[in-house]
Amino acid sequence: MGKPSFKLSVNRIRGHHGTAARYGSSPPARRSRFQIGTSRRHRLEALRGVPPSVRLAVVVGQPSEAGPYTIRVRVLPGVKLMPHKHPEDRVSTVMSGVFYIGLGDQFNPDKLDAFPPGSVIVLPGNTSHFHWAKSSEYVTQVTAIGPLGLEYISATDDPRNNTLGGL
Repeated sequence: MGKPSFKLSVNRIRGHHGTAARYGSSPPARRSRFQIGTSRRHRLEALRGVPPSVRLAVVVGQPSEAGPYTIRVRVLPGVKLMPHKHPEDRVSTVMSGVFYIGLGDQFNPDKLDAFPPGSVIVLPGNTSHFHWAKSSEYVTQVTAIGPLGLEYISATDDPRNNTLGGL
């Protein structure tokens, strides 16, 4: 069996240069724009629904909209993200630190698995899970198809319901 071949059109990356000649007066309609995430520093911001010590940076896309996105999530040491779920399937890559994640509707430290940098975790949508920055700060990079959703299993764990200053 032969090796698969992949061909990337430079014209598609650089824009629509030359497409009018191929497609008539205008290029065909596209569902989304081609985007490239660079290695530049991304601005970390607070996100509604997570503790204030958790920060998110958008690398590519718009997580609040339908379509692909990539975000980086930084969690400070000791922070626990209580059981929650996301409607979208997610692929998380551990960038730094140790990422502790457990599955289930109740936070249980005995159910945590530790993933070092370079680990890739595939989490199907609507899977109840929890995190703990148990040993150090960690950064994960999450790729999914939006919109990003976040639902806590218990409403009392949702920082959006905290009237004392939660985000």
